[in-house]
Amino acid sequence: MEPRILSRTDFGELFRVLQDRGFQVVGPTVADGAIIYDELEGVDNLPIGWTDQQEAGHYRLLRRGDEALFGYVVGPQSWKKYLHPPHVKLFGSHRESEGKLVFDPGEEEPPRLAFLGIRSCELHAIAIQDRVFLGSGFTDAIYEKRRKGIFTVAVNCGQAGGTCFCVSMNTGPKVKEESQHDLALTEILEPDHHFVLTAGSQAGREVLASLPTRPAGAEEIQTARDLVAKTASQMGRSMDASDVKTLLYQNLEHGRWDHVAERCLTCANCTMVCPTCFCTTVEDVTDLTGENAERWRRWDSCFTMDFSYIHGGGVRQSAKSRYRQWLTHKLATWQDQFGSSGCVGCGRCIAWCPVGIDITEEIAAIRSNPSNQTNSTNGDT
Repeated sequence: MEPRILSRTDFGELFRVLQDRGFQVVGPTVADGAIIYDELEGVDNLPIGWTDQQEAGHYRLLRRGDEALFGYVVGPQSWKKYLHPPHVKLFGSHRESEGKLVFDPGEEEPPRLAFLGIRSCELHAIAIQDRVFLGSGFTDAIYEKRRKGIFTVAVNCGQAGGTCFCVSMNTGPKVKEESQHDLALTEILEPDHHFVLTAGSQAGREVLASLPTRPAGAEEIQTARDLVAKTASQMGRSMDASDVKTLLYQNLEHGRWDHVAERCLTCANCTMVCPTCFCTTVEDVTDLTGENAERWRRWDSCFTMDFSYIHGGGVRQSAKSRYRQWLTHKLATWQDQFGSSGCVGCGRCIAWCPVGIDITEEIAAIRSNPSNQTNSTNGDT
């Protein structure tokens, strides 16, 4: 199906068509001073006229001066929270009156979701998590159940943020034809507010055919291409990722690790906002009577002291060792495990670090002086 034009006045029809097909639409909305992902009832729930200003350790919402629906970059949340939830019940048990122990299943059947407003870097993040949870020799049943039936409406980015470096990671800003998505749209504000839509799947073609669209003209298609090309030229950050795995493997004792450890709070913000980090822990809880018990899985982080705890103590006790573990896993050992980088260049870890630690700056510093070595690991591995 060739590109189609959907006018701004008809954009609400996309909600109606998706809801009529049984999807619960989730997407961007403004709450608590940020653009987050939540359930949407209609167009009015979108962050109309809002944008975000992002730099290292800095995030602010600002008014754009227009009525753009997708005029922001990315917020603190990723779609991971729907596919790999931060807190999920694995199972429960209770003892009945006759003493019989009965086990309850975990979470209920998840709703059918339509992701509205997903960016190219986020599509790549989902593809990475697909490899982790579905394609690495072990299938995570919770992820698999939630992943099935997801309808994705992707957005080509019309602006880049101060912490974006998706071009360096080859993950954006344009939604690639080979990426798994159902619809992709480009928002054009002038001379009239409209969207250029393309379908990336059979389900997407069926939805597109149900919308009040018209064929896109050659000039409209070119305008959409030019907008994305302009965005690609405005990246706030860049990273030379050509041989980053080898670079990190050869600089495990680089003095830069000590420098970053002096600033790192090991707060785990970077792993919480990262769309690909997947580490978890398990907690068992019981009530005071001992008659009911539940097992929950929740997100964890390699920055927490207990994450690497084994008999005798934690393996990574210093901030230096924990930050090094995170960065080398994200950019190097991830490639050995899953065949790709674990970073998509969304820049969230930079913006939401309380002290503004910048992953691109750290790689550049090591690359500029690879011989800057220390002689001790301070007992950490």
